[in-house]
Parts: sequence; structure tokens; C-alpha cells
Amino acid sequence: MAGASEDELYFRQISVGEMANLAYLVGSRSTRQALVVDPAWSVDALLDRAAADGMDVVGALVTHYHQDHVGGALFGFEIEGLRRLLERRPVPIHVQEREALGVRKVTGISDGDLVRHAPGDVVELGGVRVTLLHTPGHTPGSQCFLVAAPGRPDALVSGDTLFLGSCGRVDLPGSDPQAMFESLHHTLGRLPDETLLYPGHLYAPEASSTMGEQKRTNPYLRVARLDDFLTFVGH
Repeated sequence: MAGASEDELYFRQISVGEMANLAYLVGSRSTRQALVVDPAWSVDALLDRAAADGMDVVGALVTHYHQDHVGGALFGFEIEGLRRLLERRPVPIHVQEREALGVRKVTGISDGDLVRHAPGDVVELGGVRVTLLHTPGHTPGSQCFLVAAPGRPDALVSGDTLFLGSCGRVDLPGSDPQAMFESLHHTLGRLPDETLLYPGHLYAPEASSTMGEQKRTNPYLRVARLDDFLTFVGH
């Protein structure tokens, strides 16, 4: 799915930065328009990749406000992100409504650059529909993107909510272990097994999986009781 097949869906998974981040380009081949997911570290390279593929970046999707996903100051240095994107392409930045303030504080972009979304909102490009799933736990406004296109299994771009074999940290400011359990089991865990999974970091030998495989093998999805999950994550 990360290549350039001749159908409606345009989809690229791109390694960026020094923290094993994975950014994405998602779009419609019929409209030649794309969205960039979590543009950070190498914004010019992401935009240039889209341009080389004949795609016009018309917006950004943000999974959550942490600097390695949107840019900002971290550990004494500055990570390129949304500010650089807006310098090159003044496009709307799609954020979960509970994450808007965090994105603004971390990146310094203006409120007018943001489009706030409620759970279940849909962004469409041609025949490609991206449903925004609110998945709090890692941060209050974390969201995942369920990408649907004709003739394709759905794909979940999961940010730092769900990784291959693990899940996002719940020991950071704004994290909520119980909310993470609900997001994993009651939101993502109900997706069909054939749903393809694309995480926000390359923390496993493979860069993608399926929800069915993760339900079978990922210990954070296999634990069925909240109390056991809280013990599992150290709470």
C-alpha cells in the first residue's frame, strides 16, 4: 500500500527524523490532491515527495500535539513541523478539538490555521474518505485516521495510540491509562481484522500490520480487563 499503484488511493509511508517517526501522504489520484499526516522533521522532503508524484498537498492531519509529530522545541533543539509546512503551503491543519490548544502552544501557529474536528468527522478527497477517530489516552485529543477507498481494505493510521506489538505511553502529562484502554478496546479493537495498520513510529521490524494480527499478538489488545491493563502499564 506504500507504493504507487494505479487506483484511486494515493498512500505513502515515509520515515522521518531521529525518533523513528513515520509520516504519511494520503490522497486521491483522480483529484491529484493529498493530505500530509504529522508533517515534522523533514517537511520539505515530504512536500517534494508529493510533488514528484504529481500530487498537490491541500491539508495536514495531526494525530496529536507532541513535538516529534508537529514540530517545536524538544530536548534543547527545534524540530521542523507545521510552521515550516505553512511557510511552504498555507493549508488547513486538521486537529481534534481537544488537541487544538496543545498544537498551538507547541508549534506557535495561529488559531486561524486550525480546523477543529469532533469524533467521527470525515475529510474527503475524491473517492477517498478519511474518518477521524478520537482515541484519547496518549494525549487528550489523540486521533487516528481510518482511510477508506474503493477496492481497498480500510487502513488505520494510528499515530502514537497503537503500535505494532505495543501502544503509546500513558505516563506523560495529559496521558490517561483508562482512556487508552477504552480507545484500544472499544474504538480500535472493534475495527475489522482485515483493516491495515500503519503506526506513527517504526518500533517493530515491520512497518505495517493488520488489526487481526495485532488482536492476536499485541499484549495491550489481548488484555481484556481494565484492572489488568492498568497493572500492565504500571498504574
